[in-house]
Amino acid sequence: MKNTLLLICTFVAGITFSGCVTGKNDFPIAMVGPGPSQYRTANSTTGTLVVYSAFKRNADFNTSDPDRPEHSDYKIFNADGSVLCKVHNITKTVFEDAVPIDLPPGKYTVGARANKYGYLKIPVMIVAQQRTVLHLEGGGFWPSDSAFDATNSVSLPDGQIIGWKSTEQ
Repeated sequence: MKNTLLLICTFVAGITFSGCVTGKNDFPIAMVGPGPSQYRTANSTTGTLVVYSAFKRNADFNTSDPDRPEHSDYKIFNADGSVLCKVHNITKTVFEDAVPIDLPPGKYTVGARANKYGYLKIPVMIVAQQRTVLHLEGGGFWPSDSAFDATNSVSLPDGQIIGWKSTEQ
């Protein structure tokens, strides 16, 4: 009887505390777009998306270095909400890079894990010959931090900058 009661209490607690990662944003997120001219890519009809998603929660002992953090996988949704692709976000390099994805110009939604926020859906704009970057891992590196201000950046509620605000909505 004690074991049954313990099991029921554990199950109820699990349901109660699992509600924080629902896939719904509890706050509005502006559309993220390409950065300034230093992010331009080669001559092409596509643009590039790079998502530094939150690091995986569990160790993957099949990697070449199990101590190296790896970015979690994410999904890219079309404008109609259908899944365009699932991205396995591991480059197998020593630099903890995220996988660059070439996409036709347009509006998409990225469904990815963000550090401290769980699963978020973030609108992104892809522009030909430009790179759109999302930093969801918490404390991402921006080569021009001083260029960000409230009018040109997209931030999470704690002030963490996740990308450049799209000039097109």
